[in-house]
Amino acid sequence: MPDQPQAKTVPFTFEHLGRTFSDPYTWLQDKDDPEVIAYLEAENAYKDELLKHTDELQETLFQEMRGRMAEDDKGVPERRGEYYYYWRIAEGQQYPVYCRKYGSEDGEEQVLVDENVIAEGYEYTNISSFEPSPDNRYLAYTVDTTGALVYTLHVLDMETGEEIITPIDDVAWSIEWASDNKTLFYTIFDDSHRAYQVWRIQINSDDDPVMIWQEDDASYSVGVYRSGDGEYMFVSLQSSTTSEVHYFSAHSPTDDLKIIHPRQHWMEYYVAHHGGRFLVLSNEDAENFKLMEAPISNPSKDNWKVLIEHRDDVLMRDLETFKDHIVFYERKNGLQQIRITTPDDIAGGHYIEYPEPVYAVYGGNNPEYDTQTLRFSYNSLVTPYSVVDYDMQTREWDVRKRQDIPSGYDGDQYESARLFAPADDGSQIPISLVYRKGLNLDGQSPLVLYAYGSYGYSTEPTFSTSRLSLLDRGYVWAIAHVRGGSEMGRYWYEQGRLMDKKNTFTDFIACADHLIAEGYTSKEKLGILGGSAGGLLVSAVMNLRPDLCHAVGAMVPFTNVITAMLDPDLPLTVVEWEQWGNPQDEEAFDYMLSYSPYENVAEIDYPNVYVKTGLNDLQVPYWDPAKWVAKLREKKTDDNKVVMSINMGAGHGGSSGRYDSLKETAELYVFFIDTLGTRIVD
Repeated sequence: MPDQPQAKTVPFTFEHLGRTFSDPYTWLQDKDDPEVIAYLEAENAYKDELLKHTDELQETLFQEMRGRMAEDDKGVPERRGEYYYYWRIAEGQQYPVYCRKYGSEDGEEQVLVDENVIAEGYEYTNISSFEPSPDNRYLAYTVDTTGALVYTLHVLDMETGEEIITPIDDVAWSIEWASDNKTLFYTIFDDSHRAYQVWRIQINSDDDPVMIWQEDDASYSVGVYRSGDGEYMFVSLQSSTTSEVHYFSAHSPTDDLKIIHPRQHWMEYYVAHHGGRFLVLSNEDAENFKLMEAPISNPSKDNWKVLIEHRDDVLMRDLETFKDHIVFYERKNGLQQIRITTPDDIAGGHYIEYPEPVYAVYGGNNPEYDTQTLRFSYNSLVTPYSVVDYDMQTREWDVRKRQDIPSGYDGDQYESARLFAPADDGSQIPISLVYRKGLNLDGQSPLVLYAYGSYGYSTEPTFSTSRLSLLDRGYVWAIAHVRGGSEMGRYWYEQGRLMDKKNTFTDFIACADHLIAEGYTSKEKLGILGGSAGGLLVSAVMNLRPDLCHAVGAMVPFTNVITAMLDPDLPLTVVEWEQWGNPQDEEAFDYMLSYSPYENVAEIDYPNVYVKTGLNDLQVPYWDPAKWVAKLREKKTDDNKVVMSINMGAGHGGSSGRYDSLKETAELYVFFIDTLGTRIVD
């Protein structure tokens, strides 16, 4: 093995709650220090040298994955009025080209934006928001060229092909047109990467942009959206526990904002408009949310009327309005459901039926209000992605596109299953699995166990062409649906955050132990994987049960919980206090300290570890995993590998190009193969 980098230690202490703490790797947090960059480059060189013997296998994996990718591909056209918008990508291109046709899907193509042209000269490029004006004259879109998830707003006149505003920097997640076709709203980030302002700009006007909202409470982020029928604009303020919504007419975009209901701590609500009334999803005294109706004339909470009562076994996640239908996105028994109703029978309706018992379904983009067609996507662990147009009256499926796998795919060769692992408190933790048929439950199969378990985000049993390269080498792929997500309802989320966060870690351990006990794998053949907050999960598990597995993949892992939560100037820290805890509360601080991966690295044997980060990451700064890796190297008592791969031109999501992204996946997979081995599959 080559000599591994060893970061120097520089004495540094800080005080908190009357106690003194030491952090000798704080110097790595200075991105402008040439010595820091040199250290990161040394880590990349070490990783390349350590994995050099796998170069041929990496290339094999990459070519396998590329062979399953449609080199020439095209999205299903999306109708907006008389226009059909779509993307296409050609062989050899890293990025898509965005186009439209007039009159029909067979009309003459008009190229709008070529992301490959935008990407020239950049290591990373991503078009995020893409919003045509309601009359299809203008196109607003945002571009990130660093990977930091900070965007530049562009507005294109689609008739002339000219940009008609000076590009606006530091734009956040949401942009939205008013219904007058000339007023655009957008949100702006503050220095902490929090969307905190809403601005209004008039297209083809000499008027300067006008700020219509600034949110000074650092625990809230702001977004802007238009109702499905185009009647109202909403400004939504959201923390991890509380929301507040303001509204005004989308036809009179300079009107003053009016409030639905003032923020009420630990109460969330979300608003849509249909048929001259506001529809409000609220979790007040309704953990899984209930549906309320509010009059336009006075929509304050005192005037809300219950339309759908709270249900203990059904989580209402979202709703979507159409002229003659209201669609609810729900979750029951760990699975997504779509319920189609009518305005006259809003509590009834029917559920879409799916061909498999375990699946993943996502609502598509449905910009047309007066339509009987609902677009959604469907897939499972063994079924490739399909884009479906569903007739809400006849209940017929029209599969518009199924994911093309040029090198061939036979779903009958693979099998999926769902198990439940008993947690220490008696909770039953769902596990989704996929593997080649004929699996021998003798404990000799390599297995990768993945989980996320934070923010209420559910991990769905989705299809992956890249994953086939592991399954065909005898791997089992498993997903632990641990608490902290919302798979089993809102309570599943609440039991995995703040002072219950450790449930996420112990649930994961229970799943691993159960898979071993059932013969799916063994400690020597088990790899665990998580990214971002899922990286916190696997790195915390390493400290709790270092004997649990043989290999760990920690992708952009959040490991410095204490450092992050003590610095309100870091991106998103204040917003995150309602997820992890406020460190000024001594009980909360001690609880976070008891599991924070960085602070709990010990002089023990650890598994093999592969770490991925990006220099431009604002969600989990590069220095977070870098400090953790340095401390692991200092403390661990074994000879197992610890490698760190730093993308010096990207951020939280890694490489943006489709080929570059596959190469990163191939490197991760080859790490597991190199440490866990393979198994011959008949």
